[in-house]
Amino acid sequence: MPLNRLSPVLAAHVADLEEAGTAKGTEAVVVEVRPAEGDRGPRFLLQGEGDREFIRMNSNSYLGMGLRPEVIEAEEKATRAFGAGPGAVRFISGTYGVHLELEAKLAAFHGRESAMIFSSAYAALLSTITPLVTAETVLISDSLNHNCIINAMRLARPQAKVIYPHLDLEALGNALADHAGKAKRALVVTDGIFSMRGDHAPLDEIMEIARQHDDAYEENVVVVADDSHGVGALGATGRGVEELTGTEPVDVLVGTLGKAFGVNGGYVTSNSAVIGFLRESSPMYIYSNPITVGEASAALRSLEIVDSDEGRALLDRLRSLTRRFEEGLGRLGIETIPGEHPVVPLMIRDTGKTHALVRYLYENGVLVTGLAFPVVPKGDEEIRAQVNADHTEADIDHVLDLLASYQG
Repeated sequence: MPLNRLSPVLAAHVADLEEAGTAKGTEAVVVEVRPAEGDRGPRFLLQGEGDREFIRMNSNSYLGMGLRPEVIEAEEKATRAFGAGPGAVRFISGTYGVHLELEAKLAAFHGRESAMIFSSAYAALLSTITPLVTAETVLISDSLNHNCIINAMRLARPQAKVIYPHLDLEALGNALADHAGKAKRALVVTDGIFSMRGDHAPLDEIMEIARQHDDAYEENVVVVADDSHGVGALGATGRGVEELTGTEPVDVLVGTLGKAFGVNGGYVTSNSAVIGFLRESSPMYIYSNPITVGEASAALRSLEIVDSDEGRALLDRLRSLTRRFEEGLGRLGIETIPGEHPVVPLMIRDTGKTHALVRYLYENGVLVTGLAFPVVPKGDEEIRAQVNADHTEADIDHVLDLLASYQG
């Protein structure tokens, strides 16, 4: 099929993104990982950069689980026993015992009745929100929610959609009041951690507002939280924003295995009625392969570590390193959004300056992520740095020294 007329249109679109400075650009390709040694954390070698080592401060692997020998061993052992892939979707023949064990352990970890795993948290969000939305539902969302929630809202067909300003709980309450008596069901959807900024949703207050309006909806006000960046990285025991805010459990909690747990996949946990319904109605669960047996085994081992004294020690270390970095940025006069979460944004507030500082850090062996419009609103351009528990104090101090020497 000829693409002679379409290809120039697509190429022009990419060129426009590049000219505006909003294109993602060429991806860095990791070709080797060198383990931590002495006072140095892991180092990464990239394609085309020879033997130059990089500190990775743009990783979601907040506890360093993906490089732990026992997690790797669990994946390898299960893969040798059961093969590299599941072989089918779950309802045909792709369900293995470790899938069920992992789901049970995730439900117990979060104090819920039931849980189900997906190929990714993105798939989990899409396949949780869309089945729960009916033509008699009002769907209410924070304006800075993740792209997966945005796209789930686009796919859903509710009676009404409301997007309230970021963390504006008065607007949330007003939206619920406005649609009372008009919609049978309300679905309030929020990120736990807003991953571009590292700030968190006040889930305790959101749950209180939802309960205040619940009697006005025949099929309840249902709170759905995506705490993919919070679970395993936040709270004394890694229970995420629920633990941080001391809230009662949200109605439906979505998490990921691909960040603090260091593996791959996503999950949703709730009561048995909700999970039973989603198993029969979630398209990316029914029609997509699950994570592999090896990945599930690795995730199970990682979960066991997090839910132990060793895991709590790792979380303490992560908090300490995050404070060290934030306090160092404060001494340098670099604006940030303080908090316990290891996402630490450097609020540059200018696209050109953001890109220049990202280049400088890259040239000096530090990987960070620059975020500009439309990923973040204009005026909120930033560098997102992410602290991991397998960084060292020396690593953090080295990055701070580089920032202190920057002449841009």
